[in-house]
Amino acid sequence: MSNVNTDTFPAIPKTPPPPPPPTPTPVKRKGGFAKKAVLVLLVLAIVAVLGTIGYLKWTESKIERIDASELQSLSTLPPGSGAPVNFLVIATDDRENLPDDWNEDAFGEFTGRRTDVMMLAHMIPGERIQLLSLPRDLMVDIEGHGTNRLNASYVVGGPDLLIKTVQQETGIPVHHFVEIDFGGFGRIVDSLGGVTFDFPLPARDSKSGFAVDAGSHTLDGEMAVAYARSRQYEVYENGSWSGTGGGDIARTQRQQDIMVQLFDQVASPSSAFNLPAFLPTFADNIAADEGLSLGLMTDLARAALGLRSADIDRATLPVKNYKGNDGRAYVIPTEDAPAVIAAFETGDPYP
Repeated sequence: MSNVNTDTFPAIPKTPPPPPPPTPTPVKRKGGFAKKAVLVLLVLAIVAVLGTIGYLKWTESKIERIDASELQSLSTLPPGSGAPVNFLVIATDDRENLPDDWNEDAFGEFTGRRTDVMMLAHMIPGERIQLLSLPRDLMVDIEGHGTNRLNASYVVGGPDLLIKTVQQETGIPVHHFVEIDFGGFGRIVDSLGGVTFDFPLPARDSKSGFAVDAGSHTLDGEMAVAYARSRQYEVYENGSWSGTGGGDIARTQRQQDIMVQLFDQVASPSSAFNLPAFLPTFADNIAADEGLSLGLMTDLARAALGLRSADIDRATLPVKNYKGNDGRAYVIPTEDAPAVIAAFETGDPYP
């Protein structure tokens, strides 16, 4: 204080005036700011939820619905039973919906539609998803049409007869039905940025149009469909191309590989920015029964969030080649088939 020039200050009076009465301290309203912040966050949350519900309803409205009168063979799941919900998912070879930039020569000249993929699926919440592929050449008895291949039931009687035949031959109840065609499947793959596979050797199928070099490749929608359709899969080894064999069974395994990769893409955090495009694209390219509601799809999506691709248990119905009395080539279940079907029905891991 010795450095302060006191001459600049007024003289201090000998008798200081009494101090003014203290100013009342304003009463603070506890939590006022916090309450406002919570209110703002609550309003924002409500807006977000309503926006999400609106978005999901809009997405659901894009699904092509198959009238219940056309799917009378679907099984009914008792409310609150806790039993797994079984889906029959099929892909048809309909060529009418192919994207304009695809090579249509690779699909041949065919009219109408046939089932190219038939897969049963259900989810055991918190544990795993089970897939069971059904070979399209499976020998079955089609009601009203006699002995034929499984995929013929769709051709002669549509989804309802296919569902009835699958339930009759496997004993597995089908609760929901989902259908997609080649073009729709390709669009779904593209909406997620493709699916990535590692190929140890160059591979091709000159009939389906599939062709890759060795290494890691992200397949776009067109090439993913070519991979899933491949029945004459070849690899280049020791200076020549050779078939890998396996026929329809190897083909169903490739189809399952794509399903698993798609699941990985959807569940991956890196794909979060793709989901707004994926969900409406998926909805816009499938046909499904009327019972596949928004609530059910939301519940399934929530249950799937906790799973990984390693939690997908896959199998193809065990079959062997058989020549029918009509001279046609079929496949029929082996002695291992009942155990695989039983595992699917009970939700146990496949043997």
